[in-house]
Amino acid sequence: MSHIVTPVSTPLIGDTFARSLKSALTASVLTAVLTTPILGLQLKLEGYRVVLESHWRPVWIAMLVVFVFQLSRPGFAYVSNRVRMPAFPAFNARQQRIIVWMLFGIGLVWPFFGERGSVDVATLALIYVILGLGLNIVVGFAGLLDLGYVGFYAIGGYTYALLNQHFGLGFWECLPLAAAASALFGFILGFPVLRLRGDYLAIVTLGFGEIIRLLANNFTGLTGGPDGISGIAKPTVFGFEMARSATVEGAKTFHELIGLEYRSEHMVIFLYLVALFLVGITLFVTGRLIRMPMGRAWEALRDDEIACRSLGLNPTRIKLSAFTLGASFAGLAGAFFAARQGLVTPESFTFIESALILAIVVLGGMGSQLGVILAAILLTVLPEVARGFAEYRMLIFGLVMILMMMWRPQGLLPAIRQHVELQ
Repeated sequence: MSHIVTPVSTPLIGDTFARSLKSALTASVLTAVLTTPILGLQLKLEGYRVVLESHWRPVWIAMLVVFVFQLSRPGFAYVSNRVRMPAFPAFNARQQRIIVWMLFGIGLVWPFFGERGSVDVATLALIYVILGLGLNIVVGFAGLLDLGYVGFYAIGGYTYALLNQHFGLGFWECLPLAAAASALFGFILGFPVLRLRGDYLAIVTLGFGEIIRLLANNFTGLTGGPDGISGIAKPTVFGFEMARSATVEGAKTFHELIGLEYRSEHMVIFLYLVALFLVGITLFVTGRLIRMPMGRAWEALRDDEIACRSLGLNPTRIKLSAFTLGASFAGLAGAFFAARQGLVTPESFTFIESALILAIVVLGGMGSQLGVILAAILLTVLPEVARGFAEYRMLIFGLVMILMMMWRPQGLLPAIRQHVELQ
């Protein structure tokens, strides 16, 4: 029996191209409308006058990228149906844990050979690793969309700043208190969102994050308002300051104690090691939690809340535990951020930070610790490497996320769950 092959007619190809061209033109016009107020028009202060400046190059680039992308979508679809895109290797849970702790061991040695600037950037990346692992509990395991996670981050930072300024408490004393304060707010936030899910939950948590930022901005007497709180003490080594000279008269610094000449990069390396220590604690605790019955309960809630109830589990307690524990790690990161910067201001805790942390969890693979670590490093280090493209940072970031969701929607290294087959 012979097979008849029908050739693709030229009018069909022409109609497809016409539709793609129309769609590309429409999308580029909409891109111009949306990006002009953000990228094309900028306010600049000249003396006492506010001047509106126009920067059209980012708008034209955004329009061109969208136009080319929309015009080539049929070609992408054709290729994706016939060409298999490269995939990352799949690692089971045990292999991922081994890789994580190998990376941790490499991280212990690396700062003694790296440059000061790169070590400082790596310290910032470790802060986002802690935040990503904490949000991974809420979003990745419990399946609760949280867009206000930066609020807990701010609570941890301001808790340490206030306790240090008004009561003279050190970093290590305030660290558990900052985690406890953020956990308390996470517990309180858990109650009004117990019956919410999906978009409604996202809106409530988004409002919570903005409320925390606005309170920090307006409570001038307590938080310093827009100026924030400065002069926050750095972490110490067993009570000895890592500085050129001690702030307390007659006290010894760590360098004087061990007879080592002081160098400015020592503080940078020490802050990196403290951040790595906090990452190790976060990894250990979260790794144990997700293998305990509590972690199984989070996964049951994420997969099907009705089935979770039918198993005798209490969704109320599960949601509260996820919000509380996830918020506590944000408090740890916030306290360390305040100590590293020596300054906390409301502008450090905007919505874009929550979006970035959520992007880390989604890009890495929800529920995957190794994926979250890799995504946090990528999204933190790459902007620092490409400083020449700082003006287009958010445009590139959005484009990468779109391509990533099209190519690998499950994330870089998704969590592989163990299955038992009955025969």
